[in-house]
Amino acid sequence: MQVFIDSANLDEIREALSWGIVDGITTNPSLIKKAVEYFKAKGKQYSMADYITEILALAGSNRPVSLEVISTTTDAMIEEARLLYHKFNPVAHNVVIKIPVNPDGGKRARDFDGLKAIKALESEGIPVNVTLVMTPEQAVLAAKCGAHYVSPFVGRLDDLLRKRAGLSFNKEDYYPADGFIVGDQLLEDNGLLSGIHMLRIIKDIFDNYGFGTKIIAASVRNARQVREIMELGVDIATIPFDVLRQMIVHEKTDEGVQLFEADVVPEYRELFGR
Repeated sequence: MQVFIDSANLDEIREALSWGIVDGITTNPSLIKKAVEYFKAKGKQYSMADYITEILALAGSNRPVSLEVISTTTDAMIEEARLLYHKFNPVAHNVVIKIPVNPDGGKRARDFDGLKAIKALESEGIPVNVTLVMTPEQAVLAAKCGAHYVSPFVGRLDDLLRKRAGLSFNKEDYYPADGFIVGDQLLEDNGLLSGIHMLRIIKDIFDNYGFGTKIIAASVRNARQVREIMELGVDIATIPFDVLRQMIVHEKTDEGVQLFEADVVPEYRELFGR
């Protein structure tokens, strides 16, 4: 399984790359807004073009970087995708364009504009990462249009189920992979019991029909959820910086290091010239 970092923060990206575990980067307008505010607070100013260029250069040619459009109509999304791709892909030849699976925002007039844009861009050789996927049905439609990647938002589906259960929105909370029972009711959304359940179904369908589209597990909330994603055999997980840090920590590991350090005898230390 590949590990992407879900961040637009240059400091986070640079640090995570130094760990030797990052295979790609996903960004979106919300992450870029957060990163810009972070650097402004530190007194640093970037032009947006220079900022994106630095992310791409840090990633290098072997790590894809997702950049998202901001419009919601087919023609405008295609135009923005071409602009982003042709302007920035020459930096390191690693740009992937994010398109929402359904950009209509609940109006129901342009439900399929995202799919039209995906099909057109992929036919031009512009790789697309289909974002805001919340159901297996959406994932299949995106794959049918030739998308390079689909990004099911496992955490956001869990957020919806928490809301319906009247539970808190603490993202550190673990949401059971096999669903949550409130009283005697098994909570679900359109037959889905959790974000991980959605992911499992998408993988099964893709395997059944031989879709070449890769699955990026997105909107990851905690290290336990990453483990369940790994168990499914999904292609990629895009993981926030703080969750990557969670994955390396355990209290018994800390305890063991402290015990070993305390037990080093002078004769052994001398082997290292200390």
